[in-house]
Amino acid sequence: MPASTPVRIAVHGAAGRMGEAILRAALDRTDSVPVAAWVRGGSALDGRPLSATFGASAPALSYTSRIPADADPHVLIDFSLPVAFDAALAEALARGIAFVSGTTGLRPAQRQALDEASRSIPVLWSANFSVGIALLSRLVAEAARALPDWDCEITEAHHAAKLDAPSGTALALGREVAAARARDFTASAVLTRAGAGTRREDGSIGFSAIRAGDIVGEHTVMFATRGERIELTHRATDRAIFARGALHAALWIAGRAAGCHTLIDTL
Repeated sequence: MPASTPVRIAVHGAAGRMGEAILRAALDRTDSVPVAAWVRGGSALDGRPLSATFGASAPALSYTSRIPADADPHVLIDFSLPVAFDAALAEALARGIAFVSGTTGLRPAQRQALDEASRSIPVLWSANFSVGIALLSRLVAEAARALPDWDCEITEAHHAAKLDAPSGTALALGREVAAARARDFTASAVLTRAGAGTRREDGSIGFSAIRAGDIVGEHTVMFATRGERIELTHRATDRAIFARGALHAALWIAGRAAGCHTLIDTL
């Protein structure tokens, strides 16, 4: 993309917290411009002008249950639910535009579809668009390789309304541990522990989830052995960091060749 050309952005899941935050972040910049705010059919926002949410400075757009044919976005940013993800990916493929997604809880078939789409369009999926989390992932992988026999437990905390658990970020961190230790993640992951006699198995990666109040996001990866432990923690206190990270990724990926990218690539 020419540096002087604002990146035209369509947001899928525009009625959600992240969708609204991304639109707000895009409106605060001169190098991006929202051209579509996609909400589910039947949403209370469908048909309402963006100015009702963002004030008079918002572009003359309305929330819509489909991206208008003349919107011509460069990038589709998707923050929705797994049930809506397929339609968003199909839209990006049909238009031949870049696809950035932070939707978590995807099924294996949906992950495979994302990989297949990367042969035709540039795609970037991340469970967490915090730059700090991207760095945490690298540190976790390094620790897992250096301490192959230490127990690993991952704890995450989010707001009371979050639907999936463990969080997509916690699972992604667990996959980093498994990959660094050349283990199968599915076989190693222990998502719940309950009942008498429950015992930790060697090599397992345990997960714990907390849902309370308005916690934006906290993740701790613990490596422990006899007499010592290491804890790597990231705490997010402002949801705007995720919106800024997603927008940064969208600006970076616009106009790139087809392929599968990561948040680390954008740095």
